[in-house]
Amino acid sequence: MRLRNVRGAREEILVNPYVIQEPQQYKGHVAVQIFGNNNPIFIEVGMGKGQFITSLAALHPEINYIGIEKYSSVLIRAIEKQEELQLPNLKFLRFDAEYLPDIFAPGEIAHIYLNFSDPWPKDRHAKRRLTSSRFLGLYDQILADGGIVEFKTDNQPLFDFSLESVKESGWTLLMQTRDLHHSEFAEGNVMTEYEAKFSAMGNPIYKLEAVHDKKA
Repeated sequence: MRLRNVRGAREEILVNPYVIQEPQQYKGHVAVQIFGNNNPIFIEVGMGKGQFITSLAALHPEINYIGIEKYSSVLIRAIEKQEELQLPNLKFLRFDAEYLPDIFAPGEIAHIYLNFSDPWPKDRHAKRRLTSSRFLGLYDQILADGGIVEFKTDNQPLFDFSLESVKESGWTLLMQTRDLHHSEFAEGNVMTEYEAKFSAMGNPIYKLEAVHDKKA
């Protein structure tokens, strides 16, 4: 699907106070230098228009949230939400996930959300999937001990791939469900824009949580 270009989005992102500029300079000190505290940092990779992470930040002021999105025309919509709410614990990055270890130090991140990521259905593109062993290796570099990767999708082949990837990469599966909204894990679930759309169409929502024991 081709994204509609939003005129002026890239220019606005370069000067917006809710977007972290030149993030590499804060590596290892993001909580203190960006948020002014030592609270844990949760990130969403590929946050879309920001409904999910904005909702979480409003519910949990004791946690620092960073939404990461590589498309300017999408990120600008999340910025518009934040400009209305002005949540002190929410910032954004225009960045590609493959460079996460360049901007976050080992152990700096407590939790990673992956919501309705691009399935990259062709086999030759499997390494681009955000739950591939390649990306799990990147997450492992920045997650603290006990740090969790939380993944939701409506795509069954991608979910099956992700379960296998978690296993092959030596991570521990904490939970999984193939019908989130009708499961024991439904209570307290915060929906994304895509999740609301797909569930309204009757599509089941798949979810897993995984952790990698660094001491093992």
